[in-house]
Amino acid sequence: MTSYLAGLGLMLSLIVAIGAQNLFVLRQGVRREYVWLVVAICAVSDAVLVCAGVAGVGAVVTSHPAVLTAVRWAGATFLLVYGLLAAKRAWRPGVLEPSDAPVAAASAASVAAACLAITWLNPHVYLDTVFLVGTVASTHALPWVFAAGAITASIVWFTGLGFGARALAPVLATQRAWRVLDALIAVVMIALAVGLILSR
Repeated sequence: MTSYLAGLGLMLSLIVAIGAQNLFVLRQGVRREYVWLVVAICAVSDAVLVCAGVAGVGAVVTSHPAVLTAVRWAGATFLLVYGLLAAKRAWRPGVLEPSDAPVAAASAASVAAACLAITWLNPHVYLDTVFLVGTVASTHALPWVFAAGAITASIVWFTGLGFGARALAPVLATQRAWRVLDALIAVVMIALAVGLILSR
């Protein structure tokens, strides 16, 4: 139980912070578009990465810096493009409608692709779930129980964020509110992209 709770606490401390993935889940939750799909992709991805870290993949990848460099640049490029698109939505209020307005919904494939890209092209995800969680898990007598706690934290967090976001729908029922949300998304994602580009 100690290992399980330790894994739960560590994972929550890592994923609660505002980031590209959380903002994406929040936006989809508010719009009520494919929330289960987005939550499932995020939770399953975290589970795979946590298991990889506990299995020792993190140590292997660390010995090949070129892999991390490639992921860093790919992630920075994607975050920059997505951030600019969010900035465009914030600048042009005509496309910023509340979730219940009669606007064309995105396809499941496009939402899934964006969610997968935000998740798997973010080097911080690897640093957090593969390297950090994997390393800490290795210090416990029951590393897979630790991993189970971390995976539980991910499932609980993304489910709560995705479906809890619906409660914000009345707050985000105006174009001005959507402008603020998309502006926040733009600032965070562009800042993350710049941070990745400048990191070594």
